[in-house]
Amino acid sequence: MRIGRVRDRHNRAWANGAVSACLCLSLLTPSPAFSQALTSDLLAPVPGGFVSPQNLPTRRTTDAPLQPTGTLQTSQLSPDRIPQSIITPPVPAVSGAAGTGFDALNRKRKQTKYYPGAKKPKPPVGPGSPPPPLVPETRPSPPSAKAAKPPVAPSVAGTVVGQPPRRRLPIDPDPYAPTGVRVGSLLVKSAVEIYGGFDNNPARFVQPKGSSFYKVAPELLAATDWTRHSIIVDLRGSFTGYEKQFPAAPFQTSPAPENVDRAEFNGKIAGRLDVARDLRVNSEMRMRVGADNPGSPNIQAGLKEFPLFTTTGGSLGVEKDFNRLQIKVDGLVDRTVYQDSKLTDGTQTNNNDRNFNQYGGVGRATYEVLPGLKPFAEVQGDVRVHDDRADRFGYLRDSSGGYIKAGTTFEFTRLLTGEASIGYAARSYTDTRLEVLKGLLTSASLIWTATPLTTAKFVSTTSIDETTVPGVPGILTRTYTVEVNHDFRRWLTATGKFTYVTQDYQENFRFDKIYSLQGDLVYKLNREIQLKAQVRRDILDSNILGASTASTVVMLGVRLQR
Repeated sequence: MRIGRVRDRHNRAWANGAVSACLCLSLLTPSPAFSQALTSDLLAPVPGGFVSPQNLPTRRTTDAPLQPTGTLQTSQLSPDRIPQSIITPPVPAVSGAAGTGFDALNRKRKQTKYYPGAKKPKPPVGPGSPPPPLVPETRPSPPSAKAAKPPVAPSVAGTVVGQPPRRRLPIDPDPYAPTGVRVGSLLVKSAVEIYGGFDNNPARFVQPKGSSFYKVAPELLAATDWTRHSIIVDLRGSFTGYEKQFPAAPFQTSPAPENVDRAEFNGKIAGRLDVARDLRVNSEMRMRVGADNPGSPNIQAGLKEFPLFTTTGGSLGVEKDFNRLQIKVDGLVDRTVYQDSKLTDGTQTNNNDRNFNQYGGVGRATYEVLPGLKPFAEVQGDVRVHDDRADRFGYLRDSSGGYIKAGTTFEFTRLLTGEASIGYAARSYTDTRLEVLKGLLTSASLIWTATPLTTAKFVSTTSIDETTVPGVPGILTRTYTVEVNHDFRRWLTATGKFTYVTQDYQENFRFDKIYSLQGDLVYKLNREIQLKAQVRRDILDSNILGASTASTVVMLGVRLQR
């Protein structure tokens, strides 16, 4: 045992000596020595020796870019030095999440519960579903004095949860039209116009004599909004007062009254009763108040003021539809009464010979050829019975007559709408000295919308009027009116109007022509107030010497409406 230990010591001593001798020789020898350079691969304390795991072709565990080999890593805990596991553990299935939402395993989820009355969301749009409707863009309201008021209730504003959306009001085509007042089921619109101006010949003298004047014109319009039946009330009146009076020269008789103030009224109440879908009962009550026009031969000489006449009447009829054919029959009753004439000498004379009753009827048949074209034929007959059988000149004025006409109503693309007809009118009198009054009957009412800002109207009427001229059966009056309206702005409107009237005193050589040219300018401040200006030129051209007259009227006014 001791001998073995001695040998081991001897061997270790020999080895140590050999190693020391080699080291000494290497230091003394001048030849160069070679050694391996120190790199990051040699210091990588990972399995695989001198190659890092990221550079091994069979051990790629991440998609991160490779680490450059020239970079020295100083920490084993550096993120890019931590080896990645080859096998990624699976993501656990949905568990412990809420009871609603998307489930990758397609398991049945709980349905969302909503409060009563709450708005439920719509299901998502799937393949083949139509696109959602476009929501119109809400235009902001213009600033106004009402913007500072407290907000309206949520129920009115439509912001309550579960409340259906409120329907938007239609766009108002006329932002300056009166809104009216609701009285039960009636929509009532009222207005009054007040003018002041100057007329250079209000009495229509051959030698003009002017005077300033004022005019007040109220009006009332009411209509129902029922789905069945209808009632329409239309009342319009005016009074014109002149500053000056026109007394006659001494020992002379004036052809015009001293006081030329004028009052006018025209009103009607129309009703419709829908008995069935194709059967209606129509009724109307009407009233008209007026006076003879200045310069008319019916005016007595030496009058103090114009005597007024009042015409009241009504009609009642039935209207029936037979598919495209429509039949309408009405009965007419009217009464005309004149006031007594007041003379300048303080006396009065009655006008009973001018008072009369009229009874008649009218029938009309219409056939709808196209939705915008409806031809028609109309016939009318009446009888006039005067209070006094003979007038102040001894003529028997009771008469009977009527007319027949044919025409059509049309509507072409909303640009040209209206009615036009032509016919023949005749009236025979009880007195054989009075010839039959007859003539061509023309009637039209057309509206042409040339542009959105310009509208043209044409109106033509024919009537047979009573007269007191000796030997003249009546007056055949034809009126033609052309009117053009143009809107420079919504608040500024100009109107041009031309009227041409012919008055044929049959069985007499008198024939009058009346021309009237009028221009209006309307400035609309708001829905309640409008400013108006008017210039009018009236000309009476007669074939009777000394009967032709002319006048010019200028007036400014304001219209108050509601």
